[in-house]
Amino acid sequence: MSRSEELRALAQRVADGLPPDVIEVVLTGSVSRGVADDVSDIEMLCVTEQPLSLDEALELARRAGLEERDSWGDPSTPTRRVFGYLEGTPVETIWWSRELAEELFATGGSAEAIANGVGLRTSGLLARWQEQLTDYPDALVAERVEKAAERWGGFAPEGLLTILRPDCGLARMEWLIDGAQRVLAIVFALNRLHQPTTKRLAARVETLAIKPERLVERIEEAIAERDPRRALLAMTELQLDAVRFAPSGPNVDRARTWLAEGLEILR
Repeated sequence: MSRSEELRALAQRVADGLPPDVIEVVLTGSVSRGVADDVSDIEMLCVTEQPLSLDEALELARRAGLEERDSWGDPSTPTRRVFGYLEGTPVETIWWSRELAEELFATGGSAEAIANGVGLRTSGLLARWQEQLTDYPDALVAERVEKAAERWGGFAPEGLLTILRPDCGLARMEWLIDGAQRVLAIVFALNRLHQPTTKRLAARVETLAIKPERLVERIEEAIAERDPRRALLAMTELQLDAVRFAPSGPNVDRARTWLAEGLEILR
């Protein structure tokens, strides 16, 4: 039995221990994609008809067999997050009401998680959500690409030089990380896929048809580069390569010009 199969069996035990008013239980993360390893945990989305308090979510987790329970994240939001262990295996559960699930399933990282989710208990919601998530129209591609390219322009490209200063290491790293995230947002949008987390990034982008050459390697090289100018140069080159793949739009067109000018300044 593979590690993913072992963890899925444990996740099913958690789902089976929940009462009927938990109407949808979705296994997500590396276990649902079949790529779990020895350090993987179990991630699950649990949907109830009505919103739960944190105490109610903790109690349901207890009844499902989770030990050493705790919570993380902002408790003022309607999302409940409960962590615990089952036979020493970490289990993270996200709790949404049905209304909240309908609102959030296609947003942010939730879309990718649910698109690859496995139903452990279902009332039909997961199948409907996954069908809707397969629709990735041109308008959504353009919207996400334009949003990603938004920051690359609107001020003098010479501004890149300000984060070359010796005392701007954190600001420079923030710019590099943000740039990498925006490149990935463009690449996944162009491939009509909902953007995943950056864990195991090489495997996630390996099969993508549209992407800059050596995408992951270039991100890692830019972040690891100790020379500030070379680091910014490497990331700016990658950003420009990404927008060259993108369809024309106000932000994309501006970014192409701005990034090209930035390259000349950095060289």
